[in-house]
Amino acid sequence: MNKEHILHEIQRTAKANGGVPLGETRFSQETGIKSSDWFGIYWARWGDAVQDAGFSPNKLQGAIDEEILLNQYIELIREVGHLPVKGELRLKRRRNPTFLNEKTFYARFGGSKVGLIKRLTLYCENRGNCEDILRLCKEYEPQGDETVQVPNEATGNIGFVYLMKSGRHYKIGRTNATGRREYELAIQLPEKATTVHIIKTDDPVGIEAYWHKRFENVRKNGEWFELTSEQVLAFKRRKFM
Repeated sequence: MNKEHILHEIQRTAKANGGVPLGETRFSQETGIKSSDWFGIYWARWGDAVQDAGFSPNKLQGAIDEEILLNQYIELIREVGHLPVKGELRLKRRRNPTFLNEKTFYARFGGSKVGLIKRLTLYCENRGNCEDILRLCKEYEPQGDETVQVPNEATGNIGFVYLMKSGRHYKIGRTNATGRREYELAIQLPEKATTVHIIKTDDPVGIEAYWHKRFENVRKNGEWFELTSEQVLAFKRRKFM
């Protein structure tokens, strides 16, 4: 596997994706090129490879990035000193609303901690400074209660994080009924509020907090932001998180 072939595949798949380079996980799924084929050989980070192929690296491609999810999990492992149980994930979330809930961690990997630990092991094997995490992963023994019910629309666990525009400002909020929220805002504002985009999510609190933090440098008041066209496009790329 040579560098030129990987760069060609980044460019080819980006062209097929409307000019936007794929995230690391989706790129691997579509091309069969694993992180072990390039990590520490040609590049230290996926963003470096994307940049080498002629694109600006985008840290937020795909559904909520595995890198963000796994790094949050690693952070908590190091905080508690072991692989966290559900209760510890929930406590962390209560202390920090931007931390993902346990359903998001498990649902991304088949609804079980087993799937999460398998992916975490692979992730750490391809990166430095993860010896402590790898040791805990290899010592892990599954317990009977370490699966979760993966949320779906039928169970009513799906919420929405929306982007609305009124005048030159945008509101990022959350709701369980987007149509009702649009109506409520419309009767409160002097200018008509229109829905720009909606993201389905099983973690509306965390995903709303994530976007608020990402755009905090252009926050005007409360949930209102003065976004650039590039920031609006970044939000609109997401259909589910």
